[in-house]
Amino acid sequence: MTLAIIGGSGFESLPDFEIVSECRLRTRCGLPSGPIVEGRLASETILFISRHGPDHRIPPHRINYRANLLALQSRGATTIIGINAVGGIAGHMATGSVVVCDQLIDYTWGREQTFSDGVDQPLQHIDFTQPYDEPSRRWLLEGAVQAGETVVDGGVCGIIQGPRLETAAEIRRMERDGCELVGMTGMPEASLARELGIAYACLALVVNPAAGKSKKLITLDDIQVVMNRSIPRVMNILRQCCSQKG
Repeated sequence: MTLAIIGGSGFESLPDFEIVSECRLRTRCGLPSGPIVEGRLASETILFISRHGPDHRIPPHRINYRANLLALQSRGATTIIGINAVGGIAGHMATGSVVVCDQLIDYTWGREQTFSDGVDQPLQHIDFTQPYDEPSRRWLLEGAVQAGETVVDGGVCGIIQGPRLETAAEIRRMERDGCELVGMTGMPEASLARELGIAYACLALVVNPAAGKSKKLITLDDIQVVMNRSIPRVMNILRQCCSQKG
């Protein structure tokens, strides 16, 4: 297995990640968000890319998801863990929780959703009943247990367009739809990975209550406090998983 990690907000780089090389390349779908970084985590070689770019300037709807996935595939990635900062909708998705999602609902629009978009590309109708690879989910859950970290097994993440946060009414609608979390970058990343035959799982970090779920307004300062407190937990899980990779 060749593991790749796609880092979301707060994960523009990985702590304790020993960089070996960086590769900047152009794919048939254009440029990825940044270089593909190869390095070592827990003595294992992995690949890494920052989803929003190393300087966190690419908004969710402008990310070239297709180029990111093609670039990782070209470097040999067979399993991808997407790290996502999300808001908590359901009561049990408290701020600070780490969630290994099992379902999603896509509310995005206008994004490049497929590789099947040209006469030179085969048309694919992928089975997306289970959007996340179950063996990879189990691997994350087992790694969390061995690392002594508590995680939530399963969660439905609603993927919105961004970059603005939601209205309270939108969150109420999403809650009626069955969403327990809300994020901006989980799609089309998951479905593109499925088209390429790459195992994909999501490790979501709840950094704030969704709109209307708290009497306080959501501030970036509050989110950053949660991120600073929770990043070491996420890294602990990733290090444990890497130590048992393969």
